[in-house]
Amino acid sequence: MSLSPSASASNGSETASKRRRTNDMGRSDPDGHGGGNHPQAHIPKRGARACTACRKGKNRCEGEAPCRRCQLSGTPCIFEKPEKKNPQAIAGASVERVSRLEGQYLVMQSHMIGMQSSLDRILAVVQGQAGGSMGPPPIFTPPRMSPPPNGERHRFPPLPGFAPPPHKYATYGIVPSTAPSSDDESEDTLPRATLNAPIEALQGLANAAAEAAAAPSAQPPRVKKRKRAEPIPRNAFPHVVEKGLVADSEARELYNIFFAGCHLFIPLFDPSYDTYESLMERTPWTFDAILAIAGKIRSGSGPLSPTFYKCLEEAQGIARSSLFGPVVRKEAVQGMLLLAAWSTNGWLPSGHAMRMALDLGLHRALEKLADDAGKQRTEEEERDLVVSARIWLCLYWFDHQMSLGTGRPIVLRDENSIRHCRLLLNHPMASPTDVRLVAQVELIAQKTQIYETLAPLNGQVNHNTLAFIRRANVALDKWWQDCDDLHHQSMDEHSLLRKILAGELHYAKLWLVCVALRGVAWDKMPFEQRELAFQAKDAAFNCLSIFLTSSEYRAALRYAVHDSLVTAAFSGLFLLKMASLFPAELDLGAITTQVEQLAQLLSEVAAERYALTLRIMLANLRRKVGLGSGINTPIPTQPPPGFAEMVVSPTFVDPTMPPPFTMEELGFLWPSGTGVVSPSAVPVWLQEQSLADLGLPVNGSDGIFLNMQHTNGWTGDFVPGPEAW
Repeated sequence: MSLSPSASASNGSETASKRRRTNDMGRSDPDGHGGGNHPQAHIPKRGARACTACRKGKNRCEGEAPCRRCQLSGTPCIFEKPEKKNPQAIAGASVERVSRLEGQYLVMQSHMIGMQSSLDRILAVVQGQAGGSMGPPPIFTPPRMSPPPNGERHRFPPLPGFAPPPHKYATYGIVPSTAPSSDDESEDTLPRATLNAPIEALQGLANAAAEAAAAPSAQPPRVKKRKRAEPIPRNAFPHVVEKGLVADSEARELYNIFFAGCHLFIPLFDPSYDTYESLMERTPWTFDAILAIAGKIRSGSGPLSPTFYKCLEEAQGIARSSLFGPVVRKEAVQGMLLLAAWSTNGWLPSGHAMRMALDLGLHRALEKLADDAGKQRTEEEERDLVVSARIWLCLYWFDHQMSLGTGRPIVLRDENSIRHCRLLLNHPMASPTDVRLVAQVELIAQKTQIYETLAPLNGQVNHNTLAFIRRANVALDKWWQDCDDLHHQSMDEHSLLRKILAGELHYAKLWLVCVALRGVAWDKMPFEQRELAFQAKDAAFNCLSIFLTSSEYRAALRYAVHDSLVTAAFSGLFLLKMASLFPAELDLGAITTQVEQLAQLLSEVAAERYALTLRIMLANLRRKVGLGSGINTPIPTQPPPGFAEMVVSPTFVDPTMPPPFTMEELGFLWPSGTGVVSPSAVPVWLQEQSLADLGLPVNGSDGIFLNMQHTNGWTGDFVPGPEAW
């Protein structure tokens, strides 16, 4: 690089002056003696730091004040520490931001893979329709095996529920948000425009972050603007009416059937807000599930209609898509909870509903309602919190009830999320069934504490256990009194919800004793335990009387979920076992009459699993005490679904087992006139060797009632599926 003449001359003069000063310093003698034999000039050592003058002149400095150069030149020797940037803080912020961007990129990549898979399936279906083929995409078609040489053909069962249904909406994909506005995009999120080039966009954002961190800025840190919630996209799933699978008039009829009684047993909805049009628009999943449940109720004990199968297939199809896709609607939790509540194996779907609710933050809704803090919410925001709180409370109750009823562990233990449950009762947007919901939640909280205290004892009853049972009974009575007062504010004493509340009180007292005395030999009990047994007998009798004497309850039992049916059936079984143990101390005629009426009532509401269990126990009691065979109620002519698998020929009787039960003893008019029920099909808890154990089994209702399992937890004519998982 060339220099100007003036610059060259200037540099030359400065170099010459420096050389002359150095020579003069070398000729000077500190003692005042000149001469040619003087020592060499002193060269200062380099210090760890330099003063301001040496640093500006780029000279070597000794690093101690005052330095030699400043002494000789008369310059003030000042050591100033230069400002240094904090590279650690800058590096930390940069690393954090890059890590956050990498995480967003991985999420976006997984979404793109899912979108690509959905597009491939849609394209395959469209091409198949264009070519005159309506079959599913090739990726769902199992490979055809060539027949073996002997001519036998292996038949593999199809994977249940994973092939799309053969209609134009053949896939249940998740459609991402396409909101055009970018105002809700903060600096911590990737812009939607980068979906086409994610790697380049990520590199550009990383470079911009590095440049911003390296550049000094005298401005105060910029305050992030509040991130606005992205509007929920329109639901990607059409409902059965839109697809033309169900007529609008029939759908309205089924909707009215559901809200005639089902919403009382699962208080998820507000009829004034969850109207027919509103549910159809907001949540096709829940809408289809409601129609499926109503279709089952409409059929009663008769054959199920095609409408039921169509609605159930659509609701379960949408439910399957929620396993691996993002969930953005709280109504999805409602749909999954409905499918779990009216299914015989609702444990798995209720667990998935719980995780969807946690992912959506529904467990914080009550806390937000209770936290006023002067924050003004719009009507839409307030409605969203109320609905979210109602869904969470119902899910919390159902999950705990399933766990206590089946002996499985509780998925979530968080009592703080239900602490403010009574806020719903005084809220302007409260539903008429919220009072029942709050009562259920408070009862299940008490039952959970009781179970956690008594279950580890494993039937070891002492004075402390008996004292705890007495305190628990007092607490249950107080719960009923408080909740009955809440019901009394808007209901009379003959209302259905107050009858249900009283029945739950008596069943809770029965359940308390059965948990405490699990595994105890009831025929060899001491006096105190025997008194507990008869207290439980009184509770079971009162619970059964409410079911049978209340016309409102009898009429509403067709809408009940399985939990309510178990309450009635277990009360009847307990009375039958007590009658077998203490026949001289109980009124056998009254007990058998009640159980016969209950079995007939359960048969009328398509609860044959529980009705048949009662009939078997009733036949066993008649054999043991010598009562007359047969029943006084009308004989059912149609055998229940799944009953034929338990009927065997009289020639194949196991001699090691007790004598089988005939059709006449069970009260059935078997079509062929022959056949018996093998005792091996009866659960162990109902067999003769277990009659002395009236405690609740470890696996709950699964170990009490007959195992009449179905393909997908719903009674009906379904294709059997594999049991490989």
